[in-house]
Amino acid sequence: MMVWAKGGWRGLKRAGLTAMVVGGVALTGAALAPQARAELVIDVTQTAREPMPIAIPAFAGSDSASQQLGSNMAQVIGNDLAGSGLFRVLDPAAYLQNLTDINVQPQFADWRAINAQALVQGEVEAVADGRVKVVFRLWDVFGGSHVVGQSFTGNLNSQENPEAWRRFAHIIADKIYEAITGEGGYFDTRIVYVAETGPKTARIKRLAIMDQDGAKHKYLTSGEDLVLTPRFSPTAQEITYLSWYNGVPRVYLLNIDTGRRELLGDFPGMTFAPRFSPDGNRVIMSMAKDGNTELYEMDLRTRRSSRLTNHPAIDTSPSYSPDGRMITFNSDRGGAQQIYVMNADGSGVNRISFGDGRYATPVWSPRGDLIAFTKMKGGRFYIGVMRPDGGGEKILSEGYLVEGPTWAPNGRVLMFFREERGGGTTLYSIDLSGANERRVITPTQASDPAWSPLLPL
Repeated sequence: MMVWAKGGWRGLKRAGLTAMVVGGVALTGAALAPQARAELVIDVTQTAREPMPIAIPAFAGSDSASQQLGSNMAQVIGNDLAGSGLFRVLDPAAYLQNLTDINVQPQFADWRAINAQALVQGEVEAVADGRVKVVFRLWDVFGGSHVVGQSFTGNLNSQENPEAWRRFAHIIADKIYEAITGEGGYFDTRIVYVAETGPKTARIKRLAIMDQDGAKHKYLTSGEDLVLTPRFSPTAQEITYLSWYNGVPRVYLLNIDTGRRELLGDFPGMTFAPRFSPDGNRVIMSMAKDGNTELYEMDLRTRRSSRLTNHPAIDTSPSYSPDGRMITFNSDRGGAQQIYVMNADGSGVNRISFGDGRYATPVWSPRGDLIAFTKMKGGRFYIGVMRPDGGGEKILSEGYLVEGPTWAPNGRVLMFFREERGGGTTLYSIDLSGANERRVITPTQASDPAWSPLLPL
């Protein structure tokens, strides 16, 4: 089945035109009409599957600078798709045809000969005022048909944004992923996490941020104060996190682009940093008052807090459903740490986990269909998922210590952190099917990852 979004990206539906901002630079683009219906599909729900062979030659260029940019973009697109575990990028040394003109249809026999099922063709052309025009097409090799394409014009390599082209490559990879799988992409995203250095007895923890592929890494805090549990806002422009200042837990809002930090308040009983509501107007958190840990919601506009739970047990780790109508959390009100769901106003509390072991850190999927969790049993830790009614529990990964699941915005991939016995902490990602567990490379030890929504266009 061919997936075609008429005229645009992610709901921007105009008559064949889209407008985006990449790295602060406005881009305009036009959709390229598909020529025929194609059969180029990956079923992401299959547990056992062979990656689809895909050819991604360097994008053609009108001059040496454009050619280098085209080569770099093809490399990033290939790395994104290969990293999903759904695609196998064929070795460019095996390519039989040199694609030099985006307007000339490929010789499909040459690509069938190397067993390519999909082919990405691209071109980078220098235009006026330092801008470039980028065109790409996705071809079904065996069907001999055009699946999807797009053209864009913008300044992708300016002095102010020297790597703006990388984000553009991620957006193209998302478009290819969406066309072949029928699922939303997740490559045009960022990861914020806690970077850890030093011995365990004097650990330095700083906030760090990077693209989902590890590029454009930078630190957001100095390490002077301990930081924990960063969370993205729905716009992906702000982060909320917990920090200790003179031994007192504080919750901050940090604007990623400007670096401006805003104090939400001192919370002596805070156990976890708050999470944003889907509309971004509220945050939910757990606080201990008068010796009792409950869930509270804060209105960011008024800074007023209201209590949501009222129980002698410890209620913590809250997470909103994507529509904002429900909340999941963990509590020991049943005698052991388990997962519960309730209405957003605190009513209708129901326990949903009933398996062996203790459950913690529930996080609602962006799709709304699953809740990820950490499970502890027999001295081992597990990362798993279950439906919001508690059914369909599935373990995806296990280890001496695996913790802190966070969802990709398409709800198909999870990231978490792992600590080996006697070793350090590292980030990992895994497909919802339980396949393609991969280490996420960071400059230092890493914990508490948070996956951003798709970046705003």
